[in-house]
Amino acid sequence: MLWKLLIRSQPCRLCSFRKMLSAPKYRPFLACFTYTNDHQSNKENKRTVEKLYKFSVDIRKIRRLKGWVLFEDETYVEEIANVLQQLGANETAVASILERCPEAIVCSPTAVNAQRELWQLVCKNEQELVKLIEQFPESFFTVTDQETQKLNIQFFQELGLKNVVISRFLTTASNIFHNPIEKNKQMISILQESYLNLGGSEANVKVWLLKLLSQNPFILLNSSAAIKETLEFLQEQGFTDFDILQLLSKLKGFLFHLCPRSIQNSISFSKNVFKCTDHDLKQLVLKCPAILYYSVPVLEERIQGLLKEGISIAQIKETPMVLELTPQIVQYRIKKLNSLGYRIKDGHLVNLSGTKKEFEANFGKIQAKKGRPLFNPVAPLNIEE
Repeated sequence: MLWKLLIRSQPCRLCSFRKMLSAPKYRPFLACFTYTNDHQSNKENKRTVEKLYKFSVDIRKIRRLKGWVLFEDETYVEEIANVLQQLGANETAVASILERCPEAIVCSPTAVNAQRELWQLVCKNEQELVKLIEQFPESFFTVTDQETQKLNIQFFQELGLKNVVISRFLTTASNIFHNPIEKNKQMISILQESYLNLGGSEANVKVWLLKLLSQNPFILLNSSAAIKETLEFLQEQGFTDFDILQLLSKLKGFLFHLCPRSIQNSISFSKNVFKCTDHDLKQLVLKCPAILYYSVPVLEERIQGLLKEGISIAQIKETPMVLELTPQIVQYRIKKLNSLGYRIKDGHLVNLSGTKKEFEANFGKIQAKKGRPLFNPVAPLNIEE
C-alpha cells in the first residue's frame, strides 16, 4: 500500500521508479489496437479462436483486453492449457487464466515449462503453484530472463529468505528477478553497509535486512548512488544515525525512494505550517514519517481536511500521525465517534489516528464505556435485615 502512495505523491525519483514497475519494454505493434467488429474478426486466426472456444474461453474478453494475440500466426493454446491441466488446474481455472492473460498463448511451451520449474523451486506443491498462477497469471507468463530469474531465486534462498516470501516476490515484485544478479548482490551489500555505518549491530544486521526486504523488495530497484544521496541529505538536516535507523524501520526502506528535493519541500512546508523549530520538526518527523514521504499538495490537502472538521493545528502537531489518514477516512471516523457523543475537536486525536484495526479497537472501548451502567444490575445487594 505504501509504495503506491509514494508513486502517486513524489514527482522526482519516483518517476523513474514508476518506469521500473511498468509493463514489459517490448510490446507487439498490434497490441495498440482492439478488434471487436465482425469485419475485423474475419482477420483473426480462426484456429486460435476455435481452440480457445474449446476451452470455454470468452473470446470477447480477449478482444477487449489484448486482441492482438488473436492475430498471431503461431499460438500454443492447447499446449499452454495442457501445462496448466497437468498442474491440476480445472477447466474453469484454465479459462479464467487465458482470459485474464491472453498473451500466455503466444509463449513457447518450452519456456512455460521452464518457468514452471523455476516457480516450483519456491512452491510447496503443484496445488500452491496453480493457485499463484490463477492469482497472478501475468507474472507467471513473463518468461524472459529465465536464467537470471533462477540465479536470483537461489541468491534469495541463500540469503535466508523463506520460500513463501520469495514466491510473494515472484507475483508482486517480479521486476527484481530480472535485475542482473550482480546488481541485487551490490544493493544487498550497500544496505548492510549502510545499516552498520548508522550504528546497527553486526549481530542484528541479517535480521534487519531480511525484514526490510520482506516489507519492501522494491528497494532492490534503487541505485547505490540514490541511497547514499538520501542518507547524506538526512544527516545534513540534523538527523542522527539513530534517528535515520528509526525512519528506515518505520518507512520500511521506502525512505530510499524519495529524492532530497521532495523531502526538503515537505520539511519546509511542515515547518512553516506548524511554526516549529528544527528540533521540534525532527520530533514530528520521527512521530510521523509521512511528513517526509507525502508531497506538499498531499500534506496541504490533509491538513485542510482536518481544519474543516474543526481540528486545530495544535492538535495535529500533538498527534501528527493523523496526517497518515485521507480526508475521507477522517470524515468517516469522526462521524462514527460523533455518534457516541465524542467530540474530537475538544480532545486528543489519539482515538482518531491509527490503523483500521487500532481505530476499531479504540472505538469499541469508547462504545463499551458509553454504554456501561452506573451500577451492576447482577451484583448482590448488601441489605441489612
